[in-house]
Amino acid sequence: MQVLDTFVNFSSIDTYPSFKVCDSLIEKAQQEDCFRNTIHNKIGEELLKHEFTIKDSIFETVIVNLLINSKGNIELETIESSEIIKKELPELDSILKVSIRQIPIIYPAIKRGIPVTTKYRLPIQIQLKE
Repeated sequence: MQVLDTFVNFSSIDTYPSFKVCDSLIEKAQQEDCFRNTIHNKIGEELLKHEFTIKDSIFETVIVNLLINSKGNIELETIESSEIIKKELPELDSILKVSIRQIPIIYPAIKRGIPVTTKYRLPIQIQLKE
């Protein structure tokens, strides 16, 4: 008698999305760390290219909500930021959009051998001194 596993946990994945630099990692936690670090670094590199003018020092966290579809395309869904960020850095949203477009090819997450769409919440710390 063959038993079919019909329960699929859609809140977890077998393999995280990945960049080429993360290919050699086997452990799931290392894959996730590599993915997160790589995406943070790519966005950070783009943000450092811009000079921001502010009135007061800023130490805030912005949440970037991303969607990585089953083909590995990345899309910015929303940016959650405080009123301070919106007022002091109105250009931040457009810079983040451009930064995300610059991200290299992503291999999609895998669930049961099938590429799947995943969502990510990436916190980005904004620290600027006047």
